[in-house]
Amino acid sequence: MSTHVETEIFEGPLDLLLHLIKKNEVSITDIPIATITEQYLATLDLLQSLSLDVAGEFLVMASTLIHIKSRMLLPAGDDVGDDDEDQGLDPRDELVRRLLEYQRYKEAAQDLDQREVLSRDVFTRSAAPNEEAGPRGFREVSVFELLAALKRIIDRLPKDTFHDVTLEKISVREKMTHLLDVLRAQGSVLFENFFATANSRMEIIVTFLAMLELVKVRAIRIVQEQLAGPITIEAAAVMDSVSEQAVLEQVEEEPYGA
Repeated sequence: MSTHVETEIFEGPLDLLLHLIKKNEVSITDIPIATITEQYLATLDLLQSLSLDVAGEFLVMASTLIHIKSRMLLPAGDDVGDDDEDQGLDPRDELVRRLLEYQRYKEAAQDLDQREVLSRDVFTRSAAPNEEAGPRGFREVSVFELLAALKRIIDRLPKDTFHDVTLEKISVREKMTHLLDVLRAQGSVLFENFFATANSRMEIIVTFLAMLELVKVRAIRIVQEQLAGPITIEAAAVMDSVSEQAVLEQVEEEPYGA
């Protein structure tokens, strides 16, 4: 059975590029285009293997990266079809400009989002900050960091063997219910621990899709105390059985593995 899942929580291609640049600890103004392109395409392959809807803008960016990579492989002055005024320019310049502009807007939006709700539209003189710092908070995990963590889990699976396997039908709704039950009992769970009982690639993928659905309806939060630290899943709010059923009914029942 062919399956196709659409989700609205994915960020855009510039977010993915910024994530890869940060992950590789390189400067935006000096992007190692071959490395970044390879990792970008690998992420797209993972998205497609999860049957997730990849927006056209991701594919356009992939073409842009490949084009820039091919231009950088050519000796200086050998760019075929380029105007004379463009020769000698770094093929990455336009991409760098877009990334820097996007990063400025994103940081400004994040700063506004962290303000108290009542203060977002009114800017007043604030009191002097307290010298004592409060407890360190948690940061929300981006979807691309989740994909990287998911890839590590999938890579730990034993290699496929060639023998008959009876496929078990697994539904996203069942996995959503299971995750909500775990959070109700434990309060929170580590991302990797929640996949510990999964014994197939299909089960890992369906579990991940269930997690994304719960994030989309704001039933759970996925956070991290520090960059590259353990990823934690926790309930966003206490839900009674009626609220939980309303969340589950938003997901179309479509079993995987058939």
